[in-house]
Parts: sequence; structure tokens; C-alpha cells
Amino acid sequence: MTKPPLIRKLKVVAPAQLEIVWSSGETLCVDVSRLLARYKLYAPLKDPVTFRKAKLDDWGHAVIWPGNIDMGADTLYERAREQAGAWGPEAFADWMQLHGLSLNGAADALGMTRRMMSHYRSGSRPIPRVVMLACQGWESHNRQRAA
Repeated sequence: MTKPPLIRKLKVVAPAQLEIVWSSGETLCVDVSRLLARYKLYAPLKDPVTFRKAKLDDWGHAVIWPGNIDMGADTLYERAREQAGAWGPEAFADWMQLHGLSLNGAADALGMTRRMMSHYRSGSRPIPRVVMLACQGWESHNRQRAA
């Protein structure tokens, strides 16, 4: 994703969980426990007291904690959308691969442009829920035709 929305408000709702209000108008919760487990940099945030010290940076580009620890808005937005049921670029690429679709094939299947397929696959544009549903509908339609 090239330009995520900015973080407008931040609230710690549980250990390793944030509620974020984005400049897009969305309010999304994000669980960052996998990031805390995966990266040594985030080890101090496993302590709930330290995690609760989360603050918004001055520009809305990141969540910051004491000790020069931060998480960028791009990472948080992508994870929050995926956790809310929206597809990320990996899921879209997996869908294309599962059905043997090129960018042109995916564009034809969904009635969209090859350029948008490229954006969705690379993550340079968020995948709207309606596109995810169209992919699932296309898959279901083709399954029924094959039966």
C-alpha cells in the first residue's frame, strides 16, 4: 500500500489490541500480538503496562511507545483491514493463483481493468469489500457451472 490513511485517534482496548480511527472515517480494531511475538524489537510491548503507553505520533503516521518503538500506519491499516474481513494483497494473489488467472484473466473475470488487478495484487491500493465478494461470487459461479 503506497499511502494509507492517517491515524486520527488511538485507544488501547486490551493487551496487544488497538482501536484506531482513520482519516478515511473507518474505525478498526487491530490485534498486533503476532507482531509482538515475531519481532524482538516489540518484546517490551508484551508487558501490558508498557503496551498501554501507546500514543499517536505528531503526524498520524505511526503509533509510538517509550524506548523508540513504533508501528507504522501502513502496517496497522493493512492488518486491521485483513482482521476485519477485507482481503490483503496476499489473499488476492492466492485467489488468482488458485484459479490460474493472470492479471488479464482476473480483470476479465471481475469486469475490471488489468491495472486495478495489478494494484490489488501488489497492495498499492486497498481491496474493496465488493471486489472480495465479487471474487468469491465468481468462484462459486464457476464451481456450479463445473458441476
